[in-house]
Amino acid sequence: MSERRVRVRFAPSPTGPLHIGGVRTALYNYLFARQHGGDLIFRIEDTDSSRFVPGAEDYIIEAFQWLGIKFDEGVSFGGQHGPYRQSERRDIYRKYVRQLLDNGKAYIAFDTPEELDAKRKEVENFQYDAQTRMQMRNSLSLPKEEVERLIAEGEQYVVRFKIEPGRDVHVDDLIRGDVSINSSVLDDKVLFKSADGLPTYHLANIVDDHLMEVSHVIRGEEWLPSAPLHVLLYEAFGWQDTMPRFAHLPLLLKPVGNGKLSKRDGDKLGFPVFPLEWKDPQTGAISSGYREQGYLPEAVVNFLALLGWNPGEGHEEMMSLDEMVGLFDLSKCSKSGARFDYVKGMWFNHQYLMQQPAEAWTPAFDKILRENGIESTPEREAQVVEMMKMKVIEYVDGENNKKKRNISFVSDLWPLCRFFFVAPERYDKEDGFVSKNWKETTAQEMDQLVGVLSALDEKEFTVEEMKPLVDAWAEATGARPWNAWRVCLVGTGQGPDMYELAAFLGRQETIKRMENAIAALG
Repeated sequence: MSERRVRVRFAPSPTGPLHIGGVRTALYNYLFARQHGGDLIFRIEDTDSSRFVPGAEDYIIEAFQWLGIKFDEGVSFGGQHGPYRQSERRDIYRKYVRQLLDNGKAYIAFDTPEELDAKRKEVENFQYDAQTRMQMRNSLSLPKEEVERLIAEGEQYVVRFKIEPGRDVHVDDLIRGDVSINSSVLDDKVLFKSADGLPTYHLANIVDDHLMEVSHVIRGEEWLPSAPLHVLLYEAFGWQDTMPRFAHLPLLLKPVGNGKLSKRDGDKLGFPVFPLEWKDPQTGAISSGYREQGYLPEAVVNFLALLGWNPGEGHEEMMSLDEMVGLFDLSKCSKSGARFDYVKGMWFNHQYLMQQPAEAWTPAFDKILRENGIESTPEREAQVVEMMKMKVIEYVDGENNKKKRNISFVSDLWPLCRFFFVAPERYDKEDGFVSKNWKETTAQEMDQLVGVLSALDEKEFTVEEMKPLVDAWAEATGARPWNAWRVCLVGTGQGPDMYELAAFLGRQETIKRMENAIAALG
């Protein structure tokens, strides 16, 4: 068989926000397609109309635009294999349902939900299969005339795939190797429902992958149990030569405990599980997103890429999309689940933030300042960022433990930087830093320092002019004013180099703050 062009697809259902696990699946498909010079298809699987959520499709598209994951064809992108929404492909699916029925590979079943429930109560671990199908109401157990009459009278039915028992079905998985399952454990899956004229996931998936010439199906581990059924469907249609290669990715696991990652984990530990903020159209509930929490898209992509894939020794953790494309290898994906280390995700964001110039921080920082009633200029905001971006912050984690970390988000700056824009409103003598550094003689010392600084005019109030003057006064008098000076300008023991801070505040504001502190602390 000649070498096929690599064509992969990401096919979400518009039933709500895109989970971060789905983002990783799309990313791996993207990397694989780009590495092989192939195509990435964006398909919407909306055959379950009862679960459709307005706005979900637009949300998914916007999320990938933000992340920088680009599709070659599909919904909103165009292409030669459309339509790309399954709800718009009804007539196509009916043709293939009829083909399976005509070839004896499928059959019509009229069992009502009540009848199925009754059978489940009657038979322990009931499964609709070769052992039980003749006990049910379907075109295999009923006379042909009865079947035609029921259809003519508008009786609702489903089409089930007829699985022959006793056969070992093999799936050649690019990550897990040979996966084998006996067909006897498979049930006769529903492929089509007359109630809405739409196929189920299983049939639509196979037909679309075939017609869209998909060469590889890269998807989550949760779909592995359906792979043998899909192999049998390809054979039933006679499409063995165009069957795609499968690769089932490891699950994303909870940061703590057992099981796969859920929204509840994010809510408990304070991290998003969706790329963008999502507002539920029914309840109005808002779920946080990586974008709105201040993550950079490059950091999110880099973080996700390494959850289940390792490029091997000798490679840096920090990688651009192009670098990932060059290194990506499905055979290096893990078979076991990948622990979702959200702290590592914050580390990645810190690294990418540090690579950005201070000017790139200022739009987000300016928004935060305005929300707190402060107006400044981009130039001054960039100065603050430059002075403070390497600071360490203290925080309380989801388990109420006090910890420290580097600045990971622009929003981390505000608690550290308020004093740049707002003078201390009080001086807390209970604060250990204040009580330790403000003694009986400190007010007199600060008063002298005011006199030294007053010798400089506003234009001279720079680090270059200030430092030699103050250092000379300190050496001559034996004063060590730095921490007390910090109390005056900041109110506590945080902030940048004192000369840089004073130069930023300017002569008038610096002296004003010092005089206020002298009056308040005495």
